[in-house]
Amino acid sequence: MVTKYGGRFQDKDKGARAMAAVIYDSIHELIATLARGQRVIGLDIGDKTIGVAISDPLFSLASPVKTIARTKKFKAAVLELQALISTEQVGGIIAGLPISMNGTEGPRSQATRDLTRELVNQLDIPAAFWDERLSTSAIEKFLINEADMNRKRRKDVIDKMAAGYILQGALDALDRPRL
Repeated sequence: MVTKYGGRFQDKDKGARAMAAVIYDSIHELIATLARGQRVIGLDIGDKTIGVAISDPLFSLASPVKTIARTKKFKAAVLELQALISTEQVGGIIAGLPISMNGTEGPRSQATRDLTRELVNQLDIPAAFWDERLSTSAIEKFLINEADMNRKRRKDVIDKMAAGYILQGALDALDRPRL
């Protein structure tokens, strides 16, 4: 099932028409709409920052890219994402959805859904959500125990690393090569 946001349509290969500004119910649906060679970006949306990661064109590897500060001027974050989308041939967004340990969605989930909907509409690019439970704590544990990073350095990289962790989890769930 597809949740439509906005009324824009985009021409695809072979004359087919598909909605561009949509949020799909699954990552499989999102990936199926992308053209060969396109990538997806993974987002870890927080109160103060947005962690960003990008996939390879075969959807097998996620790489952390950057952390975007969320300021009162939302347009600045949109412009940064827009630049990445155009230069890296990005065709979709996978946003981490903060679901509670008991499987319910709270205010943080709704805020993530709202921001993702706004990004989908402004960037005219489809998206899907991926359960991000424990992603930040898993990355923080790794950075402390394995990478032996101090608190300041962790603060600088944790959001983009969490985005990479979220995106890699979604890519691993695809369990099929895309050639």
